[in-house]
Amino acid sequence: MASVKANGITIEYELTGEGEPLLLVMGLGGQLTDWPEGFPEQLAAQGFQVITFDNRDIGLSTEFDWEPPSQVKAVMGMLAKRPPKAGYLLSDMANDAAGLLDALGITSAHVVGMSMGGMIAQTLTIEHPERVRSLTSIMSNPGDRKSGRIAPKIMTKLARMKPPTKETAAERSTEMFKLFSGPHYDAAEHVIRSQISVERSFRPKGTARQTAAIMASPDRTAGLREVAVPTLIVHGLMDKLVLPSGGIATARAVPTSRLLMFPDMGHDLPAPRHTEIIAAIKRNTELVGVTQPV
Repeated sequence: MASVKANGITIEYELTGEGEPLLLVMGLGGQLTDWPEGFPEQLAAQGFQVITFDNRDIGLSTEFDWEPPSQVKAVMGMLAKRPPKAGYLLSDMANDAAGLLDALGITSAHVVGMSMGGMIAQTLTIEHPERVRSLTSIMSNPGDRKSGRIAPKIMTKLARMKPPTKETAAERSTEMFKLFSGPHYDAAEHVIRSQISVERSFRPKGTARQTAAIMASPDRTAGLREVAVPTLIVHGLMDKLVLPSGGIATARAVPTSRLLMFPDMGHDLPAPRHTEIIAAIKRNTELVGVTQPV
C-alpha cells in the first residue's frame, strides 16, 4: 500500500495486477481492505490494473473534523427527506477519485463502485466524463430520494443500535450486515475481517460524515441521462439497505445501460456470484468504442 496527495488530501491506495486501469470505489465506511477476499485479484486476472483506495474520512486517508449529525438525526432526516448540513459532498469524493488518477498518471479508467461507491462512481462519470472509460454501479441508486431507500424495518433497527466502540465494532458490524445481506453471508468470516479492519482504522464519525454527504448531495438522475460510456448496473433482489428500485431507477436513467439483478443477493457481493459479476464487468469494459443502441 502507498499514499499520495490528491485534491488537497492524503489518499491511501493499493495497486493489483497490470493492464487497463480499473478503479474500485468502496461503499459507506468501508476501507480498501474490505473488498471481498479475492475480488480485486479476480478482476486483475482479467487483464486490469485494479486500484483500490480509502475514501476520505475512512481507513488511512485524511480524516476530517466537522461534527456529523447524530445517528437518530440522520435517520429522521432520511424519513423526512430533509438533507443535513455536510462539510463535503459526493462531488468532493468524486474529485478525490479524479485526483488519485491524476497522482497515478492515469488519464482515464474503468470505474466500478459499490453502494456509496456507486454514487461516487456515477458522480465521477457525470462531472468528469473524460476520466471514465466504462461505469459499473453496484447496489446503488441515482439519489432521487424515491428509489433505493432503506426498508423501514431495517431503518428502525439501525436507529436503535448503540454507536460502536472500538471493542464492539466488529461484533456490531457483523450484526448489522446480517440485517441486509443475502443467504450467502458468512458471519464468522465477516467478524474476523471486521476485527482486522478495526485494528487498521476505527473512525465511526467518518462513516457518519460520509452518510451526511450522501444525504446532502443532489439528485443525479438528470446527469445520468447524459452518460455516454458503457454502463452496467448490478443489484440484488434481496437488498434491504438500498432497495432494488435503486438499481432499476439508475438503469432507467442511463439510456444504454444494462441491468443485472440476482435473486440471491442482498446488500453484499456474495462469493458464489463473483464469477458472474466479474464476467459482466469485463464485458462492459469491452463495449468501449462500440456504438450502443439507444
